[in-house]
Amino acid sequence: MVGTGGPVATFSVWDYVVFAAIVLGAAGIGLFQAIRGRKETSSAEFLLGGRQMTAVPVAMSLTASFMSGVTVIGTPAEAYRFGAAFWLFGFSYAIMSIITAEIFVPLFYRLGITSAYEYLEMRFCRPIRIIGTSMYIVQTALYTGLVIYAPALALNQITGLDLWGVLVATGIVCIVYCTFGGLKAVIWTDVMQMVVMLAGFVAVIARGAVIQGGLTKIWEDAGEGGRLNAFDFDPDPLKRHTFWTIVVGGSIMWVSIYSINQSQVQRYISCKTLGHAKMSLYVNMVGLWVTVTLAMLSGFTMYSIYKNCDPFLNGDINTPDQLLPYLVMDILEAYPGIPGLFVAAAYSGTLSTVSSSINALVAVTVEDFIFPTCKTLTEKQVTWLNMGLSVFFGGVCIGMAGVASLMGSVLQAALSIFGMIGGPLLGLYVLGMFFRTTNSVGGLTGMIIGLALTLWVGIGAQLYPPTNDKTHPLPLSTAGCNNTIGQNYTTAAPWTTPVTLTPQPDVRPPIADSWYSLSYVYLSLFGMLTTVVAGLLVSIITGGCKQEKLNSNLFVRRSDLICFNGCRFSKGSVDPEKAATDLHMGVDNSTFTDCDVKSKDFDKATRL
Repeated sequence: MVGTGGPVATFSVWDYVVFAAIVLGAAGIGLFQAIRGRKETSSAEFLLGGRQMTAVPVAMSLTASFMSGVTVIGTPAEAYRFGAAFWLFGFSYAIMSIITAEIFVPLFYRLGITSAYEYLEMRFCRPIRIIGTSMYIVQTALYTGLVIYAPALALNQITGLDLWGVLVATGIVCIVYCTFGGLKAVIWTDVMQMVVMLAGFVAVIARGAVIQGGLTKIWEDAGEGGRLNAFDFDPDPLKRHTFWTIVVGGSIMWVSIYSINQSQVQRYISCKTLGHAKMSLYVNMVGLWVTVTLAMLSGFTMYSIYKNCDPFLNGDINTPDQLLPYLVMDILEAYPGIPGLFVAAAYSGTLSTVSSSINALVAVTVEDFIFPTCKTLTEKQVTWLNMGLSVFFGGVCIGMAGVASLMGSVLQAALSIFGMIGGPLLGLYVLGMFFRTTNSVGGLTGMIIGLALTLWVGIGAQLYPPTNDKTHPLPLSTAGCNNTIGQNYTTAAPWTTPVTLTPQPDVRPPIADSWYSLSYVYLSLFGMLTTVVAGLLVSIITGGCKQEKLNSNLFVRRSDLICFNGCRFSKGSVDPEKAATDLHMGVDNSTFTDCDVKSKDFDKATRL
């Protein structure tokens, strides 16, 4: 009987068929894009889709890139265990979209960069660019390893799919269409995978509503279980999720992901106009809202079904991240093929993130390490280099899956990685874009200090996880279970059994309950602020930039803040000398097209 505990069915033949068909379909779309664009073999085509992408597919790719298998599995478990607070990230998504679209996109688009870290060399110096790129590579490899490993482990223990077989297969599929199709293949495959992810959530919610007697019943159960209490205005920075940690800290965290992370930057600078680039972020914002809403509703559905028999406390599963796969096999086993659809949804999220990461890692390696030192490469050599690096980084991401097995909750671990590394990097960009006083010494020193402090807090939190009085897991029960496999919790009264999901070390230093208990959502904000403050102080002490002549293109302009105002030139009024200067800064995209600049005027400018 559904919701009363015990083992569940495994995959049927039709589930395997549906799962395989969707995964192979994703690979097929990527290969189709590769065949379709086989005559376009330039590096710009491979890494940026020829800068001819439009808003909607790029927006869906932006959403799919970080709404990964971690989201498909981790967010419903978050709603089930901690309630609706995670829903408040909707505010963070809106703030992030506005900041990214109106501040960062015009700057990057104006500079015509391929790697987001080119800016660091333009504004500071080459060593800082190399350090920034290296930080991104480490961050992305760790995150991608987690994205591959965590969903595979959760699904392996529920469906019986071979763990490492699926891991390797995931990597191979991504490598194939990344290697041959480039960014276009990644984006159009992401579109399909986004649809599959949403379909998986809808299937869970719809079947749960039928079993429970409607969405109203699910909502009522969530309310009675305390799952709808989202607004906690406690300013305590040590509490895991409050209104302030999510809206303030979460906004900065997502800005660090979307504004300076190569995987995202590479997508919106591939758009054919600045208007499409900005629009892609606003459409992406809606996509994030829809995705997190469906994920949270899936979590409430899961709670409504298991409110009297928690599968984890009952010993039916080994980790909370297996809750949703367990639910799927429990409630959808009578519908052959539908569990396969859900598993495909989780793996579609994984494929989209892995392919995005591989493509971005290739881009930063080529642009930041190879091109500056090897300027005589032919187009054919660059093509083979791009393809070879795709294979190499695919292998690295699969290998990093082993490191991911040492982390805890997949959702929190994933976001913590971005906080520890993305926060200090964001602080470095803020120093460069907004403060003319900042020099290279100050920027580098500030980033090192910010990185050291955030790593100290983040790694400490992994070694000494915050206790339940900081994370506030909501009560669960096993009073309604028919059988127990693990410890006997069946005598517990509903809503009174505490959930202790993370084993605590025997000896906790005093710092563990203060410094290490800082909310993981604040890691990015903490890293950014320490980087900015330290960078400004060191810059002032070392003389600032008084002796340097800085190009105004490197700073945020007031005109950048006007939505869709992509260029200040008007038709037929190009200043050839200024256009040539901008070209030297890297403007090789179609920003000029936004202004309807005649090609002959632009050609004249570039011949100067």
